[in-house]
Amino acid sequence: MQKLTIGLSGLNNIDSPGPGIPVIRGIRDSKILDARIVGLAYENLEPGAYMHKLVDKTYKVPYPSDGVEPLLERLRYIHEKEHIDVLIPNFDSELFTYMKSEKTLEEMGIKTFLPTLNQFEERHKSNLPEYGKKYGVKVPYSEPIASFRDFVQHRDKFEFPVVVKGKFYDAYIAFDMDQLAMFFNKITAKWGLPVVIQEFVKGTEVNVIALGDGKGNTIGAVPMRKTYITDKGKAWGGITLEDPSMIELTDKIISQTQWRGGMELELIRTTNNEFSLIEINPRLPAWVYLAVAAGQNLPEALVRLAMGEDVQPFKGYDIGKIFIRYSYDLITDLHEFEQLATKGEL
Repeated sequence: MQKLTIGLSGLNNIDSPGPGIPVIRGIRDSKILDARIVGLAYENLEPGAYMHKLVDKTYKVPYPSDGVEPLLERLRYIHEKEHIDVLIPNFDSELFTYMKSEKTLEEMGIKTFLPTLNQFEERHKSNLPEYGKKYGVKVPYSEPIASFRDFVQHRDKFEFPVVVKGKFYDAYIAFDMDQLAMFFNKITAKWGLPVVIQEFVKGTEVNVIALGDGKGNTIGAVPMRKTYITDKGKAWGGITLEDPSMIELTDKIISQTQWRGGMELELIRTTNNEFSLIEINPRLPAWVYLAVAAGQNLPEALVRLAMGEDVQPFKGYDIGKIFIRYSYDLITDLHEFEQLATKGEL
């Protein structure tokens, strides 16, 4: 087995979970990789930091908003102690910082496998209409706005309900102007500007998790339908689907964009069985372990691609695999919390 030290973020395995823990579970399941896992935490109470059977060591890292240099300085310190081979950032909000630092990380001896800056920028929610025209994919009409007054100027282009989206996370359905104003203020306070107003498309939401090799090839793709959704819009249950048209659409996007790394397509299947692309998340989603259980260990494949290996595409996946999330009380001691909070290491 190949022995590696892998650094990962996204350890907040809570009601709106990050992908870090399920990505780690996929790596732990690998029969090819023998990995030491180094967790990168932003908060003292990220549960993954205390899951010692999954995470061998955890370090606090500065927020992406603090800038590139503070993050790189911290990573140099961690790398000196841990000798990280592969680093997997799992939050949208940190990807830009890591992509800008990719060459520096490579010089340090840390490998990543991330989308290019162009791939990352052009699939932004605010750019999605242009993305659809460029690649021949149906997308809902949308407008990025920087103030409520901006929406008033575009009011004649929309019919209520509309979807109000943050630039990184969060989406709400507004049925009137009052709700739109409330959601706009809520999202702005949390994620900043712009806020995206998107046409509401009636239908069933379905998703595809996928991995591209950066050369136009789809290494793996698994479609899923959410069977239980939380009040935050997060999947708390889902089932793998047999749907060649979803795989075909995924292959089309990855082939045209030469996508590099993990991705999630969020789609609406309309009543006439057409697909409307409402979002592209530029990393593996939190339900990635469903793909692992269905026969496509995408976290393992991502690590191998980062190491420069030739990875063959998966041939298929199990249909009808179901995931159900559940709550679990993780017990730890105060001294562990104090160690992470004061020393920044656990």
